[in-house]
Order: sequence, then structure tokens, then C-alpha cells
Amino acid sequence: MTDVKTHTPVSVRIHDPFWSPKQKLVRDVVIPYQWQALNDQVPGVEPSHTIENFRIVAGEAEGEYYGMVFQDSDLYKWLEAVGHTLANERDQELERKADEVIDLLARAQQPDGYLNTHYTLTKPDKRWTNLRDDHELYCAGHLIEAAVAYYEATGKRALLDIACRFADYIHQVFGHGPGQIPGYPGHEEIELALVKLYRTTGEKKYLDLALYFVEERGQQPHYFQIEAEKRGETEPFRFGFEYSQSHLPIREQTEAIGHAVRAMYFYTAVADVAMETGDESLLAACRRLWQSVVQKKLYVTGGIGSSADNGEAFTKDYDLPNDTAYTETCAAIGLVFFAQRMLQADPRREYADVMERALFNGVLSGMSLDGRRYFYVNPLEVWPAACDYRADMHSVKRERQGWFGCACCPPNIARLIASLGQYVYTTDAAKDTLYAHLYIGSTVTAELAGQSVTVKQESELPWQGRVRFTIQMDDPAAFTLALRLPGWCANPAVRVNGEVVDLATTMRDGYAHLSRTWTPGDVVELELPMQPLRIFPHPELREDAGRVALQYGPIVYCLEEADNGANLRDITLPRGSEVTAEYQPDLLGGVVTLKAVGYRSDAPATDALYSYAPTGRIQTQLRAIPYYAWANREPGEMTVWIREA
Repeated sequence: MTDVKTHTPVSVRIHDPFWSPKQKLVRDVVIPYQWQALNDQVPGVEPSHTIENFRIVAGEAEGEYYGMVFQDSDLYKWLEAVGHTLANERDQELERKADEVIDLLARAQQPDGYLNTHYTLTKPDKRWTNLRDDHELYCAGHLIEAAVAYYEATGKRALLDIACRFADYIHQVFGHGPGQIPGYPGHEEIELALVKLYRTTGEKKYLDLALYFVEERGQQPHYFQIEAEKRGETEPFRFGFEYSQSHLPIREQTEAIGHAVRAMYFYTAVADVAMETGDESLLAACRRLWQSVVQKKLYVTGGIGSSADNGEAFTKDYDLPNDTAYTETCAAIGLVFFAQRMLQADPRREYADVMERALFNGVLSGMSLDGRRYFYVNPLEVWPAACDYRADMHSVKRERQGWFGCACCPPNIARLIASLGQYVYTTDAAKDTLYAHLYIGSTVTAELAGQSVTVKQESELPWQGRVRFTIQMDDPAAFTLALRLPGWCANPAVRVNGEVVDLATTMRDGYAHLSRTWTPGDVVELELPMQPLRIFPHPELREDAGRVALQYGPIVYCLEEADNGANLRDITLPRGSEVTAEYQPDLLGGVVTLKAVGYRSDAPATDALYSYAPTGRIQTQLRAIPYYAWANREPGEMTVWIREA
């Protein structure tokens, strides 16, 4: 064991022209809409039955269980989103509604602390008999996360007490002691939740249980095999142990593999446990797995998990198809979690750059601009007509859906956007350093140099690259403000009180470290010159050979049929064609579009399917929009990658 550096996340109050409207949308539209969905009050969408399941368990309604085995988690993520929203701004009516559903959970909880509507209603005598598939511990983890968020926002203990009773029961059930189950969850989630519960309550047994689940995974004899034999199963599990990252103990794993969401939640938990225990070997495993993801398995949008038929999973290195991409919204959210934890352990620009890429692109694309429709799958290319016929595109949708039978993604987006303030900064108390990872207009107060320091950030991202920090405290103080200089910006500039900073002398791991004695009212200005960028794929990315993607600041762009006509694959963008940026306030809620001159095929001379004469090429004006905003107009084609002339 060695000391692992830890950098504490700090919450901020966001006041940002781009993100504040999205947090308001979550508060005013998304949370009420999702509450209606959980209560089966949204016409024309897949039913949820989630609240009704709890009412049946509590003896307040009659009926049968309905939904996925993890249906409870939809409500827990909704409650967590409510908690984060109340932390941003108290709302008596929303709080009252949450308190009522928390009371329902208390009435549904079993005398020993167990709480799971699927098992209680369908097989009450079979608890913990199918950890591989049935998500009992996954649901428990989301309950714990909701409880911590709600307690931190309101100070009310009711939900926290429910979670602690359940966690105490789980602590008794699992382990290597007499009568305990030497198992672990098939879908990771409870591990990171237990670390949060430990940090909130100070109860070390929760951290010990998280460490047990992390270290037991992948040990031999393999628990999932033992469990399957007890159930009488004779055929091997179709996805293998790699699916749940249980093929090897974590310290022996070198490649990101299996179900992408499970992997991200697991790696996040491993980083959490490493920081709390000081275990450098666990953190080393995280670094290896991080490199596996971002160097060989990451879409340009920040999406991960390319295969639907292989179980929403990673496949081989560089296998990143566009039109059949799975890239579940939850997986991009999980990547944000993992990146944040790596930043807490070791603040390096590569982690923050990926966190920003996933947040602005792979996450935001999962929800419509009005907050009422969602993508589970986020492809990088769509030809709607082909989606209707091709079996390999069965999961791809041309339009966002109002709800899903498997509705994990909608409340996951809500809780992330509501909690966004937790991702902007971290502090290193030992070095009196405040790290700014994301440029989002906000106010943060942190303890630095023995006193309370407030930093107000004003940001014009993602459409303009100007950021301004104003520092306030009672007395002058010596500390460091570390600013990330994003990888997408070639020529950043920093000024303190109007004086230019020599970045060559302050740069470390992609951050400008501004160390000085600060006085009240000091101003730091960060200039991040923005211009349209071409992104070129690695030669091993077969799907994208000869193609180029466009980016502006942190935003990845796409072509949509609404702007460019049909058959987007036919369009070419010459290497020398100038790409210009233009802000259009009346388009898609106000976005910067990118424009360039490209080419497409002229009308063919005959209707022949093949010809010995080439088709002529004609000039066309291209307009690209932010990828996150596609499918908010009429349905049509979309592509991120464009052929180069």
C-alpha cells in the first residue's frame, strides 16, 4: 500500500448560459415528466409500473410485478436527480412529493432491511440466487446513491436510514464468514455507492464491503459458475465472464471488455476504493483500463460500447462502426464518472478532456431539447430507411422515444445534469490548489490557505472561448489556481489582473498552475481561441478510413438531412475547403453551425445500377450542427464522419 493522491470534488452553484437552462429543464420539465412516466401517466409510451410495484409490496394495491428485474432503479435515479436539484434550489412541492415516495419505500422495506420489488413479489424465497443476472445489488446501489444525494441536499435522514438498513443487511449476507455468500453483483454499481455511503456516514464497514466486492470479482472458483450449477444450468453463459468484467481479478485486467456500462461503474468504484485505501495497485489497474478505452475503444463523440448483439459491449480494438454503433447513453455517463474519479486521483488534462467530450456529446445526445424524449442508443450514422429492414440495426432509432421498457437512461441523464456542479472543480488540500476542470459559469467556495475562498467563473463556452475568474476572500492568501488548457485549443492565453502569464513556466500535466499570493478582487482571464477543427481517424479505424469529422471547441458536429439533403455518404469535403463558424440563435435553441463547400454526385445519365462512366460531381453548400442536437427536427439521415475529397 502507498499513499494515493486524492483531490476532493467541490460542489458549485451553476449560472451558465449553456448549462443553466439545461438544469432548469431538468427541474421544470424532465423530473415532472419522468414522475408521470414512473406512474404510467404518459400516453403512448411503454408502461413503467415502477411506483405501482412498490405500492403492491407495501400492501396498498393489488396486482402482479411488471417490468425489468431492475425496475426499482428507475425510481432511485429519479430520486437522486431530485436530491441534486434540491441542492441547487429548494422546492417545497418537489420535496413534498419526494418525501411521500420515500415514505412508500419505508413501507415496502422488509423487516430485515431487504428492499427489492421484483424478488419480493415474484420469488420471495429466492433472494441472492442469481447475482449474475437479476440486479439486486445494482438496485441497492442506486438506492444508496439516491439516499446520499437527498440527505446532503435536505438534511433529512428517512431515505438514508432506509439505505443504511439495506446496506447493513447486505453486509451481513456477503463475505467469507460462516453462512455468508462469497458472491458479488453481476451488474456493478453498489461498489461505488458504498464508498459514497462510507464518506457520508463514516461507517468503515461500508468501505470494507466495497473493497470486498471489488477484490472478490474474478476470483476462482468462479462464483457465477457455482451459482449457475446450483440453479441447474448446464449451458455456459452466452456472453462469458468477460461480459461482467469477472473473467480475471481486477489487478490482472489489462483490457476494457464486456458490457460497457458495467465496466464504467466498476472502474469508477475501483478508483474510489483505491483513493480511500491508498492501494496503488488498484489505481494502476484503472490507468491501464483507461488507456484501453480512450486509445482503442472510444468514439469521437465520447460514446463507448459498440455492439448491441454482443451485449451492449466493447468488442475488439478499433472496432467502432458508425451505423450500428450501440453507444448507450448510460455508458457515456459512466465514462464521465470514471474520468472524474481519475481526475480526483491524478489531475491530468487527458481525463478532463474525455470527461468534457463525453458530457457535451455522448451524454447530451441522449435527450431531446425539450426534455421529453430520449435515445438509449446513440449511433454516429443513420439511414432511416435501412433501419426498417436491416437486422443488425434493430436497436437504432431514427427518433428519440418517450420512454422505454428498459428505462435506465432517462433518469441517468437527469441525475448527471442536476449534479453537474460536482464535476467542475477539485481541490488538493495538501497543496492548497483549486483545479478547474470544466469551464462552466459558476460560483464555488473552497477552503484554501486556511480560509474560505470564493471563485466566480464566467464562461462563454461552448460557443466562445472566453473564461473569467474573480477571486474573493477576507485576506490575501497564497494558493494555486490550476486551469486546464483543453487539448482542442492550440494557442491558449492566460492573464492575471491584465498581465500575461508565461504558460511555459506554469504548465504541468495540461494545467496552468497559477501560484501566487492572491488578493480580494483578483481577476484571471483565460482565452481559448476557437476555430473549426478537422478530426482524422487512426489508420486502424477501418470504418472511418478516408473520412473526417468536424469539431468546434468541445462540440462534435454532424451533417443532417434537414440541412444537406439525402444520401449523406455521397457528400465529400475537400481537404482545402474552408470551414467557417456562425452562431444561429434561432436554430435548435441557439447553436454555432459549421459551413463549408463540398461536393456530391450529379444526377446519373441512366438508371443503370452500375456504369462504366463516372458520375459527375457538383458543388454543394454543407451545414453541420452539433451532434447532441440531431433528431430534434424532422426525421432523416445523419452522419458524423464525412468523406474527404
